[in-house]
Order: sequence, then structure tokens, then C-alpha cells
Amino acid sequence: MDANFDIKKIRNFSIIAHIDHGKSTLADRLLEKTGTVDNRNKKDRILDTLELEQERGITIKLQTARMEFIYSGSKNFKSETPYILNLVDTPGHVDFSYEVSRSLAASEGAILLVDATQGIQAQTFTTVYKALEYNLKIIPVVNKIDMPNIDLDSIIDSMVSVFGFPRDEIIRTSGKTGEGVEELLNRVIEDIPCPANNSQNPPRALIYDSFYHEYKGVVALVKVIDGSFSMNQNYKMYAIGTELVPLEIGYLKPELIPTQRLNVGEIGYIASGLKDIKSLHVGDTVCLNNDYESKNIAPLPDYKHPKPMVYASLYPVESNDFQEFKDALEKLALNDASLIYEKQSSPALGTGFLCGFLGLLHMEVTQERLSREFDMDLITTSPSVEYRLEKQNGEVMQIHTVAEYPDPSVIKTISEPWIRLDIFTPEKYIGPIMELTQKNRGAYVNMSYIFNELFNGDRHVTLSYEVPTSEIISGYFDKLKSISQGYASMDYEFIDYRSSDIVKVNIFVNHEIVEALSFLSHSSNAEEKGKKLVGRLSELIPRQQIQIPIQAAIGQKIFARETIRAYRKDVLAKMSGGDITRKIKLLEKQKKGKKKLKEKMIGNIHIPQEVFVDALKID
Repeated sequence: MDANFDIKKIRNFSIIAHIDHGKSTLADRLLEKTGTVDNRNKKDRILDTLELEQERGITIKLQTARMEFIYSGSKNFKSETPYILNLVDTPGHVDFSYEVSRSLAASEGAILLVDATQGIQAQTFTTVYKALEYNLKIIPVVNKIDMPNIDLDSIIDSMVSVFGFPRDEIIRTSGKTGEGVEELLNRVIEDIPCPANNSQNPPRALIYDSFYHEYKGVVALVKVIDGSFSMNQNYKMYAIGTELVPLEIGYLKPELIPTQRLNVGEIGYIASGLKDIKSLHVGDTVCLNNDYESKNIAPLPDYKHPKPMVYASLYPVESNDFQEFKDALEKLALNDASLIYEKQSSPALGTGFLCGFLGLLHMEVTQERLSREFDMDLITTSPSVEYRLEKQNGEVMQIHTVAEYPDPSVIKTISEPWIRLDIFTPEKYIGPIMELTQKNRGAYVNMSYIFNELFNGDRHVTLSYEVPTSEIISGYFDKLKSISQGYASMDYEFIDYRSSDIVKVNIFVNHEIVEALSFLSHSSNAEEKGKKLVGRLSELIPRQQIQIPIQAAIGQKIFARETIRAYRKDVLAKMSGGDITRKIKLLEKQKKGKKKLKEKMIGNIHIPQEVFVDALKID
């Protein structure tokens, strides 16, 4: 360990909040106040490094930055040398809650941010509970105090009554003007404990994130729990067994800064130089090879593995691009530990991958990143969930796509995933929200008032429902925001699998089933969805030389049909006159020809790739 290293001067903390409460903007002010970023590199949302994050104004990927700050408060923390503050920025959208849990696992404290214009929201509760699970010290902060027409006292009252924070401990800040930022930095030093001093233990570090670097290979972001790590040592990944000699170690500021050693309690990176992106994974323990061989250590507690909520298949538009698509997906998966995928083939769409996502935004972001960062043109199938099916012979199956669905006669029971849905909303929107949720097969659990004080003239409530996951993965969130004028927010958590009446809706084109367009749905709304899809296909599939029927069926029952009319060649165009019987004879000849053509082309209708792209778009 370095002679001048002092673990008491290290503070590791995260910023947690609901989406759009100003985390990234406040992080910018922290970096500026500590001199971490100079004016030359100054920009908005410094820690949002992805182009998509900058464009959308949301944080997708957790980021780490090491800051140095000399304490300026009034308590006994004065020092001539600066404190080392490691900030782990976190996303706020419910889809990326797994990123939040990984940030908290690398921290000893958390800044809880509440927007002065919006107050406590659904994700505010969730992030507080997660921080408490990790036994973190929480510093409450009210942000955006520079905004006009805010009721600051009401917001603070709600934080006191809901979470029990002492009123005088709630810090008031403005991420825009920088007001309160210095006080916040001092409070981080005062309230957040330093890491445990386990310097005498054999070296162990927790991999809390990873990414692929073009020149440094696989780079692991680590929190050193025990001992210290230095160059020219042989490392081993405890769970997966990968051995490596580091190409480089260092810390993030937020760019990569090489150093010779990472001491206990520090947050930094290990560049492995490995090109195989499967050589390590998030949640694994890094140790020395000798300690591993001598069985001198045990692995650190792993993260709670993320459970995908939504499944969809991704296919390259051009089948020749499959290998390139595979490489791109593998690289992206290293930067996104919550993305899972497996190879899949479709007669209509070719070879692709079935992917599991944390939610629709996660799916949309993944597809957008593949398009922008790797220049991939993709077809994305309709989102689905994982169903569990028990056959008559007792065999249990997990199915994610309609192609895996067996003959109904062999099915004993089928179950679908349910979630606990918490909706936080002003009181006046309760009626429309309850109507929307019940329409989506939601089962009412309870309703509770969060606090008694008035906020903008409305009391706020939390509505709790149990809802099938399949009912909220497509369009529910947008409808919720629409009927509440943007004020309602939601959070969800997986409960269990429950028996349900799930049916397969077959889509027929010219009397042949097209598996790529068929889908699974609950019997109560299967016909409605089928009719919409048949109507859409009738508009998308181009007219051909024969009449094309498009049908939707459940089992043997056809419940929807549209017909695409055939082109008609003008066989009379060259006739300038003549007897009517000649014209009739030509038309009858054309009719017989089309009949023969139809007999040859049953089930062999040409459907362009664009039809699949447009038909499978999410409403």
C-alpha cells in the first residue's frame, strides 16, 4: 500500500432519483466545483457519454468519476490534502433499475435527489428502499430550487413525513446555478463513511460494471474490497476462472487515468487486454491467482441477477449481415450486463437472436444503439413475455416466442408472469388511471395517501395493482402519462407466475400460416389484437396478380379476414372495336389464367421485408 494513502479520505457515493429530477446536471456542477473538468472540456451532461443519452436527455449507462475536494465546512474534517470522492452516476428510468443496484453495491452512501417542481415520485421510493437494502447513508437533497412557482416547504414537509428525514438535514441545491453544491460536497465528507479498512486481507475486488475498449480490450470497473491491486500481478476471475495480467489499471476522472496501484476502498478499472468479451462478467470477484489456487479466499456476494421482463427477436434485414450483427450484439452485451440473448431462426426472417430486456425503453435503446454504434439495420418482432407451460406428461417448458408454442392438445396448464404495479399520481387522476389499469386486467390491491400536505392543490396517492406483465409492456406507460397529463409515474416488481388462458393467434396469408406474424395473447383480448394486425397487413402487403386473403384464427376458428384485391391487366386495351363477344372471350381467358396461377401460388405469396418491419412495430 502507498505510504501516503489514507482510506479515511475516501468517499464512495451514488446519486439516486426519479427520472428527469436533475441527477446528471447536478453531477456536472459537482465535477466543475471540484475542478475535475476544466473549461476546455466543459459541456452539458458530462457523464452521459452516449450520443443517445445526450439526444434524449436521459441516463442509460452508469458512469463513474473520481473527484478531489478540500473540505470547507465547520466540522472537524479540515485537511491540507483533498478528499477523494468517487461519484457513481445512475439512471432514473424504471427499466434501468438494475444499473442502480450495481451503483449502490459499489458505494457507502447515496444522495437522494427530489425535484422541487415534481416532488416525490414512484422511483423515489424504489431507490430509497434499494439504498437501505445496502445499508447506505442517505443524504436528502431538494434540487431545482431556482425554478419559479415552487412550494419548497411542501416538498420538504413530504420528505420529512414520508422518509423521516430531519428537516435541517435536507439540503437545497440547484443543478443549474450551482447553489448548494459546496454544502453538498461538505456533507458527503461529513456523513458518508469511508470504506472498511481491510488492507491486511488477501486482495479482492468486485466487478460492478464493464465495457469494451478498442485498444485496451475488456475493461472491468471494480471496487477494491480487500487488500490492494498493482501491475504485474496475475489475476483471476473467481467465478468464470479467467486468468490475466492487467494491461493497465487506474481510475476514472471520468476519462481513464493510469496508475500503478488500486488500494483498498478505491474505485477504478482493470484493463485486461482480452478480446474475448465473455472472459469476465459483472458481479464476479477479482483476486490474485495464488490466493485462488490456495483456496485462501471466498467470492464476494454477487448482485441480484436481473430478470428480463420483455422478450423480442432481432433479425438483420440482410441475412448476410448476421455475423456482423452477432459481433455487435456481443460487444453491446458487455456494456449492458442486463441484456441476455440466444440464437434463433425463422423461415420468414432468417437467423437472428431472441433477446431479453428489462422493459420497452431498454429494448428501444438497445435497438437504437445497435443501429447508431454498429450501423445495423434490424427487424424487431413484437414484444412478448416468458410463459411457463406444463404438458400432459408433466414436462415443464419456458416459451418466449410463438414458434415454441406446442399443439394445444398436449398442454395441461400455461402460466404468465405477474407484477406488482405501484402508480404514484395526483388525486384527481385516480378515476382514469383505475379504468385504464383494470382494462389491462389489473387486480386492485390498495390505495394510500402518501402525505396529508397539499402539493399544487392536489393530494398525492399511491395505487397498487397486480397486473400481467404482458399487459403493460406495450403502450401502457404512454397512456398513463397521457391521461395524467404527465404527472403520474410508475414502478413495478415481479411477483410470480399465475395460471392463465393464453391462446395462440395464427395469421394466415393466402391460406398458409406465417409464424413470424402470429402471436400469443390472453383470450380476452386476442381477437381484438388479431383484427388490428389483419387490417394493418391488408394495407401493407402489395397487391399481386391474384386475390390474397389474410386471416386470423384461434385453433380452427377464423375470426378476422381481409382480402387484398388482385391486379387486373387491361386485356382490351389493344382492341379498337369489334364485336362484344370477342371482348367477353378475352376476359374469360384471363379469368381462367388467374385461376391456374392461384392454384400454383397458394402459400407462396411474396411478402417484402418492409411489411414485417412495419407490421411488427409497437403501437
